[in-house]
Amino acid sequence: MTTVSHRSTPKTRRQGFARLLHAEWTKFRTVRGWVIGMASAALVTVLLGVFSASGSQSSCGAPGEACPAVPVGPGGEAVDDKFYFVHRSLEGNGAITVRVTSMTGQIRKPDATSGVRNVVPGLEPWAKAGVIIKAGTRLGSTYAALMVTGRHGVRMQHDFTHDTAGRPGGVSRTSPRWLRLIRSGDTLTGYESADGGQWAKVGTAHLAGLPATVQVGLFAASPGDLTVQQADLGGSIAAIRFAQATAVFDRVSLQGKAAGGAWSRDDMGATREPDGEIHHPGGVVQSGGTFTVTGVGDIAPRAEGQTIEKTLSGVVAGLLVVIVVAVVFITAEYRRGLMRTTLLAGPRRGRTLTAKAIVIAAVTFIAGLAATGVMVPLGTHILRSNGNYILPVSSLTELRVAAGMAALFAVFAVFAFALGAVFRRSAAAITVALVVIILPRIIATTSVLPTGASQWLLRLTPAAGFAIQQSIPAYPQVLGDHTPQAGYYPLAPWAGLAVSCGYAALALGLAVFLLRRRDA
Repeated sequence: MTTVSHRSTPKTRRQGFARLLHAEWTKFRTVRGWVIGMASAALVTVLLGVFSASGSQSSCGAPGEACPAVPVGPGGEAVDDKFYFVHRSLEGNGAITVRVTSMTGQIRKPDATSGVRNVVPGLEPWAKAGVIIKAGTRLGSTYAALMVTGRHGVRMQHDFTHDTAGRPGGVSRTSPRWLRLIRSGDTLTGYESADGGQWAKVGTAHLAGLPATVQVGLFAASPGDLTVQQADLGGSIAAIRFAQATAVFDRVSLQGKAAGGAWSRDDMGATREPDGEIHHPGGVVQSGGTFTVTGVGDIAPRAEGQTIEKTLSGVVAGLLVVIVVAVVFITAEYRRGLMRTTLLAGPRRGRTLTAKAIVIAAVTFIAGLAATGVMVPLGTHILRSNGNYILPVSSLTELRVAAGMAALFAVFAVFAFALGAVFRRSAAAITVALVVIILPRIIATTSVLPTGASQWLLRLTPAAGFAIQQSIPAYPQVLGDHTPQAGYYPLAPWAGLAVSCGYAALALGLAVFLLRRRDA
């Protein structure tokens, strides 16, 4: 009786594919030019990043120049915590109820006559006034606030980054807004009403670690007046000017163990002149039970400062080298007539091309991670040493930026490699890769096109993947110029990377399809 040994087909295929991967890796590492090229890509990324960071100087921190302290919110983000606060202490649970009967503002425009201040009536869309319960008067401390705004209706916001919409519309004596904020332990709930009788819930906030005694009261604030103008050659030019908001409150009612006596008054986060005087002070006028509160500033995430992705200014140059190496990794075999030999060793053409793509992706990812892993911490250290303020981010965000950009390097390497397999000519493949990857990113971020067109470029082209490096999100409740020129991408980080991955997958699929139908 003869016994026949059978080997499972899946295991054989796995071993065969592993041999293909090993063969392609051996091929890559034995060609000195490819190894040097990939190392050069990492080195160029680091050197240009160091050069750029070294050239970014700030007077803050220079001898005799004190850097203003930037408050940090409960989530670790840099925040603006600047408003006029009329408040009392509240022990334990309780509530505050008010009626807002008016909200107006002033904006300083460019002076029409030199030396004559040009102040006009106006209210910023995100000017805000209402009731707030805050852990204390320390800047950046946890809070929840219920407010009326310039053009966004009633909102409930807490801990700087969270925003919930209530009913739309403004406020006036003929159409007042009642606001009520209730504390129950660490839970704060906001309600609004048009008549003080029928109440609608706006939102709920859970503030971990809220102390037993908090500060409760009225507030007003207004961010600066943002003006965005079209630049002559496309893009936009943004300018922010001083603005303030004034709100009138009455029917003020406190429930719970609130401190008696006079209300405390604090110009939270006020900017002071060298002589100690407050620059653009807020204030309050009390007449019986009516409070007229004027404030400037904002209670929101801070957007002013350098971001960690500024350290990666050398990635475009590094990508140029990566694209060249990835294309040549496949076109060199066609140029030298070695592709036939490769396909004889691996006759399943799709598997062979996939193995080559995996090798170039892995090598590129390692080189990219070495570059970004060094450049992000090194670059931030250099920027800080030069007096620049770096907007803080979590360790996970820093890891996402560094590893995400390395992954984007790998994705673009696969895309360029696939183009090389499609065109079989280095010049054509490199040109197309540069046009669809690098050029859209440069055009979209250098004010060449109008903002709308730039945003669509970064949605629809492979360059969408550059969004993976954005560390500070564009909060909708924060006044700002959220354009590509200012470092804001139209897609979320992982969504942008997914677009680039889709292009790479389509290009590789096309390359496999054509390879199976053409002579080697």
